[in-house]
Amino acid sequence: MSGSPTNPLPAPVPLTALRERLALRAHVRATLRELFDRRDFMEVDTPVLSLEVLPEAHIDPIPVEVDGPGRGVHWLQASPEALMKRLLAGGSGPIYQFAPSFRAGERGAMHDIEFVLVEWYAPGATLDSTAPLLAAVCGSVLGSAGLERVTCRDAFREHAGIDILAATLTDWRDAGSRLGVVSPHGDDDSPDSWFELVLSDVVGPRLGRDGKPTTLELWPANQSAFARLDSEDPRLARRFELFVDGVELANGWEEDIGRELLSARIDEANGVRAAAGRTVLPVPRRLVDAHGPSMPQGVGAALGFDRLVMLAAGATSLDAARPFPTGGA
Repeated sequence: MSGSPTNPLPAPVPLTALRERLALRAHVRATLRELFDRRDFMEVDTPVLSLEVLPEAHIDPIPVEVDGPGRGVHWLQASPEALMKRLLAGGSGPIYQFAPSFRAGERGAMHDIEFVLVEWYAPGATLDSTAPLLAAVCGSVLGSAGLERVTCRDAFREHAGIDILAATLTDWRDAGSRLGVVSPHGDDDSPDSWFELVLSDVVGPRLGRDGKPTTLELWPANQSAFARLDSEDPRLARRFELFVDGVELANGWEEDIGRELLSARIDEANGVRAAAGRTVLPVPRRLVDAHGPSMPQGVGAALGFDRLVMLAAGATSLDAARPFPTGGA
């Protein structure tokens, strides 16, 4: 047999490095468990495969034909959100889990098709009451102190020179030219697209620096995901993202528990998918039915466990935080 394989396997990890990597993951996991358990959260497990999936505009879940071709599909969950919310509606109280999650087409230094999320739901919580928990997560694992909280509007003004609530499409294009940001979205030349691009390329990388994690809070309503709108300014959504050293580590929001609004936002997400030529996903009826009077108000959040371990290791790639590198399993 001659020649070299087309896709050679990654080089094996030295035994000492592998042991240290496994030990760090175990330590971070144990630290987070202790932190959530002490705050009266219950650890839960939800299925990785489900008949339902929560449609999101820019996330592609992975279908699996568990019963054979033509018999319908199950979905590998992109996050445990839909199933954990059904537990909430059933009266679970505060819950968290370490959830294997899957997203098609996501590969890179900080992305992969399979990864682990730490997701939690806290009935009765708000952005204000969640801030100390986020500070504790970062402090217990990364040794940081405190938490800086900035609004989305202030951060974009400071780091990008644009007012996200007043900017026109021309303003966004001018800002992109001034900041050296080139849109990769082809025909999707819209304020929403420019917002996401400037956030990822300009604003986000400047947050959480100097040893102090930063939450970016109060997002524009058209970037609300499934967050409730602010009662004092409905142009804003009660959403946050957590940044450490310019890395987006977690995101979450004060949940909107309305059934009709959830359905409308699912329709909007599928509309964006259809316009971009992506698969329109089925409506998760059991999740929609769970919303309403039995669903508690509160905060839901998801944290990238592999990214947290990566930061704890002082690394810049997920491969430094896992025993099997991307494509090496």
